[in-house]
Amino acid sequence: MTDKTIAVIGLGAMGAGMAARLLAAGYRVTVYNRTASRAGALAEAGATVAASVAEAVGGAERVLLSLSDEAAADAVLAEAAGSWRRGAFLLDTSTVSADHSRRVTAELAALGVHRVETCLLGNPQQAGAGELRVVTAGPKPAVDAVADVLGVLGRDVAYLGPTGNAATTKLVFNLLLGGQLAALAEAVNFGVAAGLDRDRLLSAIGASGFSSKVLSFRAERMRERDYHPAAFKAALMAKDLGLGTGAAQAAGVATPVLSAAEHSFAAVVAAGAGDADAAIVLDVLGPAPARA
Repeated sequence: MTDKTIAVIGLGAMGAGMAARLLAAGYRVTVYNRTASRAGALAEAGATVAASVAEAVGGAERVLLSLSDEAAADAVLAEAAGSWRRGAFLLDTSTVSADHSRRVTAELAALGVHRVETCLLGNPQQAGAGELRVVTAGPKPAVDAVADVLGVLGRDVAYLGPTGNAATTKLVFNLLLGGQLAALAEAVNFGVAAGLDRDRLLSAIGASGFSSKVLSFRAERMRERDYHPAAFKAALMAKDLGLGTGAAQAAGVATPVLSAAEHSFAAVVAAGAGDADAAIVLDVLGPAPARA
């Protein structure tokens, strides 16, 4: 497919980054976001701002969705229901359960719309630079039809087969992330309570063989108390841990460790810090004295 027109619905950090990347790659981009002010910078960069979901969907053969949760995705798709071009393609980057993904894919197929699971591994900076890792699933002809867009968004694109596989893979990765962050927070708070220097301990962990790329990244944000803007909001971490543990338990897999991590991030949200980066779990679970 050579059509370089695409609508991007949802301009959070990831959605805005991807829209900017598509503009830089020469695509004609229409954007829509419920909070219209978020479209300002993209409009200045050349994007067309739609007044409604229906307008955005009706004007494009390809649509990219970047929404926070299943309820938001359902609401947007309900608004779009009567406006799709028959034969349109939806690249859905929202993190949802496999069951939700399969249901929505079937509902859109009945409208003549081809939905491609387009799950993203990476952060907003990588989204803007086209350096995401992208895992896709769904009918292979539909995935192939949007290969040019996938190639602009990601430095690595993997096809995983039937609908549901990419959604499950994304939840597996986010379960690993949430478990690591909750464990890091508890371990560091123990060390601080026992008299260790908070910053030195975080630096040592981040540089050690016990760490990982995402753990060292968050350890540095913890050390700097750099929680805004969020690379990945604590509220979304809590949501994804809930989706993942729920799906695992439905499959007969016990998740005592990850369920504990879910409770930790639920506590972060309850403390009013859901919009902060997930790294804030350290300070919410065991606040350390501020540096002089």
